[in-house]
Amino acid sequence: MKKLALHWKIIIGMVLGIIWALVSSTMGWSEFTIDWIDPFGTMFINLLKLIAVPLVLFSIIGGVANIGDPASLGRMGGKTLGIYLITTILAISLGLVLVNLVKPGELIDESSRIDNRISYEIWANEEGHEIKDGINYLQDPAFFKRAQEISELTKSELQNASVQDKMAAIKNKEDVSPLKPLVDIIPSNFFHALTDNGSMLKIIFFAVFFGVCLLFIPSDKAQPVLKLVDGINEVFLKMVDIVMQAAPFFVFALLAGVVSRMAGDDIGKVVEIFKGLSWYSLTVLIGLLLMIFVVYPMVLKLFVKKIPYKGFFKAMGPAQTLAFSTSSSAATLPVTMECVEQNLGVDKKVSSFVLPIGATVNMDGTSMYQAIAVVFLAQMHMIDLTIGQQITVVLTATLASIGSAAVPSAGLVMLIIVLSSVGLNPAWIAIIFPVDRILDMFRTVVNVTGDATVCSIIADGENLLDYVEHENPSETFDLDS
Repeated sequence: MKKLALHWKIIIGMVLGIIWALVSSTMGWSEFTIDWIDPFGTMFINLLKLIAVPLVLFSIIGGVANIGDPASLGRMGGKTLGIYLITTILAISLGLVLVNLVKPGELIDESSRIDNRISYEIWANEEGHEIKDGINYLQDPAFFKRAQEISELTKSELQNASVQDKMAAIKNKEDVSPLKPLVDIIPSNFFHALTDNGSMLKIIFFAVFFGVCLLFIPSDKAQPVLKLVDGINEVFLKMVDIVMQAAPFFVFALLAGVVSRMAGDDIGKVVEIFKGLSWYSLTVLIGLLLMIFVVYPMVLKLFVKKIPYKGFFKAMGPAQTLAFSTSSSAATLPVTMECVEQNLGVDKKVSSFVLPIGATVNMDGTSMYQAIAVVFLAQMHMIDLTIGQQITVVLTATLASIGSAAVPSAGLVMLIIVLSSVGLNPAWIAIIFPVDRILDMFRTVVNVTGDATVCSIIADGENLLDYVEHENPSETFDLDS
């Protein structure tokens, strides 16, 4: 086992976790699993988040200050944001093509879709929204009685506690000013921002501002600060090394808890949950896998010739498997940085600047899922979205992905905004709740892979990429190295 690569150990832990959860459900031990095993998975994510925020802070300060030339910083920042934006639009466009080809929402039983359509029209009338395609089932006498029966169900749909929790999350963000997102980036109290994992953009702003100011003060005063920053950064990287030694066990606990919560003591629940949403899940999964194994490698090969296809995935294996198990780009960030720097040969000047920004603004997997989810939900309610409305989905999903927190299921909150932008019922997110966590795991792998791809492209463009293929990438996390 000691010679086995870290990502294989993590995969084994994941598989054993799922097997344990299914066995415990069959034996009626789910409560034991949730009470005594799942907390170790929570501890793991908390440990990684504990490291992530200070690592982002000191990595960006060091990365910006070590660039040495403000002009180089501006050039690198512009290229980073530009490429991240392009990959996000690519991901959303691919998602829309797939969902319009497969049409997963139309593969549901027609009588169910008619009921869904009537529910939508009742909601639209109560909320004062215009019916998208101009067809009104409520005015058809054949559906009048069914509409009366569904009316009460539609009202209770909005009383779903989980939906209300998600919808309440964006109420405090409503503001008439179009510049509100820019205002939110600048923290009024930096120390308060440090205590909130959802304030990563504020921390990045402060770190970039601090690092830029170090470039403009005399070298004799800046050097002691830089040495302190680099020293603290090394301490947090060593914390990553130590935590990763126990990653396979922690991942076992994490997956065992997730599946046990879904199944309870009835293993049949898991089967039924995935049966109803299988076509939607398959469409999202195909899109995400195409991004990971086709789109990103093509983009990387277009700009960087020296990194081979297999070499890239071998180098990023530990980060990708960890991203899958934690469903958090932020929690995976420390490991992503180690993989990119030590396995792909990206200079710290680039990785410490590009990756933290990517973990915050580059949510290709999340934005693709939002685009597919919106069209799927429209299809299952017999609503035919026009090209213009789908373009609105692209624009809104792109902007929403920038503000999406790098934590599990944050995309659901952003999906409310995207649904509202095309006049659809935000409460529909309850329909995709059951499969969201599993798909979230794959979305996070896409996000992390995209971050590494863009980071490699930027490094190669700045002549700061020194790729050497490693026989065993897990040596990155060897405590004795």
